[in-house]
Order: sequence, then structure tokens, then C-alpha cells
Amino acid sequence: MPPETVSVIVPVRNGAASLPNCLRALTQQTRPPDEIIVVDDGSGDDSAAVARQFTGVTVLAQPPAGPAAARNRGAASAGSDILLFTDADCIPAPDWVAQMIAPFAGPEVAGARGVYRSRQPQLTARFVQQEYQDRYDRLAGLSRIDFVDTYSAGYRRDLFLAAGGFDARFPSASVEDQELSFRLAAQGCRLVFAPNAVVEHQHNRTLGRYARRKFNIGYWKARLLRRHPAKAGRDSHTPQRLKVQLGLAALAGGLLALGGLGRRPRLVGGGLLAGLALLLTEFPFYLKLFRRDRPVLLIAPVLVVVRAAALALGLALGTLRFWLLTDETDRH
Repeated sequence: MPPETVSVIVPVRNGAASLPNCLRALTQQTRPPDEIIVVDDGSGDDSAAVARQFTGVTVLAQPPAGPAAARNRGAASAGSDILLFTDADCIPAPDWVAQMIAPFAGPEVAGARGVYRSRQPQLTARFVQQEYQDRYDRLAGLSRIDFVDTYSAGYRRDLFLAAGGFDARFPSASVEDQELSFRLAAQGCRLVFAPNAVVEHQHNRTLGRYARRKFNIGYWKARLLRRHPAKAGRDSHTPQRLKVQLGLAALAGGLLALGGLGRRPRLVGGGLLAGLALLLTEFPFYLKLFRRDRPVLLIAPVLVVVRAAALALGLALGTLRFWLLTDETDRH
């Protein structure tokens, strides 16, 4: 049987500054991809021109429609057996392609997920990396997963196309990758974790950017859960304690607001206790930080509260929109 062919698809919008590092890394792989496809999603900068400077890179262009639609466009054009996805702001390790396709030696494997790494000095970025590492610890012991992120993702092309690809109703980078992996897992497809398939990334460096990203995830998660309500209970990526934290964040915020407006100290005290309970639920993560990156402990409690509050607010507003104000067609 001939070796399977591999296409790498990179969506980009206004990524001219970071794209060269991504493409340079892809063209220097120990196992070169059979084709590299860059899909320019309506950039206002020179992203497409930058991509065309690299020999062997195919550039497609479309009006701005979001990364989900851009990836689908690349997948439809690809001619290989395996589709690999990464982002324009990622730098794949030299053996990334080889590590990503290794699980596909098993014919039962439909998809695979790699990992982020970062060498940033900023504490917020280091916290984000440790968040991801905590999730990777969960995935490492699983023979199959249901949560694949597109910064380092691979799928069999025939299964990807048969499933309809990514849901292009997600207009920005949010949870469109989760939705596809949930859908494939529900169909019985085996998805696996590839811990040695590494891409380097620049995580959020400031508290404000981190909070906005978490809010965006929470907001669009409401649409995802409308289609996959069972995933509100459990998935292979999300710690159960995070779901408890969302409830505690909502409780703390509500009690503090009511107590402050009504000048009711007991409600304020209840809100503070809920906030303290929220912080304590993350104790296992603090232990990991103590072993892996102790300086991050200095800001971890603040970021834990910000994360829970931003996710909870985004989820609440998204639920209002997608569950109460959107017509029934969004359920399908």
C-alpha cells in the first residue's frame, strides 16, 4: 500500500507578519507535506503576497468568511489523503508533520490533535501555556478523545468532507474546531492525542486580551452546546472543576452585586465566600504550577477569577442569543 499523502492547510487573515515563520517551518519539515495550501480570508494586508513568495505553496483567496470557511475551502481543494491544519501565527516543529501523521498508521484513526508550546517570558502567557499543559495531562491517558484544536490538527480527508467540514456559522476563531470533533466523535470516529506534534505559539500576553479571548469562547460555546447539549456534562478536554467555577463565578457576581446595591453585608459576605471557593477549586492546578513554573503562582488566582468570570459572562450572553433569540434553524 503506498504511503498516504499529506496536505497542510493554513487559513490567514492579516497575518503577513507571522505567516513567513509558519511557512518557513512547513517547508523545512523532516517529512515534507505533499502540498501546502494557504487560504487568504479577505486580508487587508500582504498575506497572500507573502505566501506566494514560498515555493510550492498554493494560495487561495476568498472574501472574509472566517477561519472555518477558509479551512473548508482549503480542504475542498486539497488532493491528499490526510489533512493537517495549523494557524498562521504558529511555528510547527521540524518533525510536526511526521508526528501528526504517525497515528494514522492505524486505519481506525480518523483524526489527531497535537500541542502548543511557548517560550514567552510574560507571566500571563506562561499561565496560558500551563493551562494547556493541564489539559494535555488529561488527554495523555486517553485512548480516544473528542476535542481537537485546529492549531495542530489532522483528519482523514474523506471523513472530513463526508462530515461537511467545519461549521462556517462560527465567523471567528472560537469553538468551531470543538464542534467538528464533537460531531465526528458522536459518529464513532476515533480521534487521538499526539503529544509530540508541537507547534510554537505566542499566547495572550495581557490580562485584557486573555479576558476577551475567554469571553469569546464562552459566547460561542453557547451555540456549540445548542447543537451538542450532552457536552455540557463532560468532554475529554475540559476539567470538571472549571464548570463548577463558572457556577461559583456567577453566584459570587450576583451576590456581590445584590449585596452592594442593597447594602446587605450578608450577601456581600456570601459573594466573597463563593469567590474563595472558586479559588480553592483550582488547588490541583496550583500544585502543578508549584512544580512547573512557580512565578506564575503570583498571578494565577487573579487569572483564575478572570477566566471564570469572562467565560460565565460570555456563556450567559451567548445563551440569551442562541437559545432564546435565534430561530430553530440554528439547532441543526
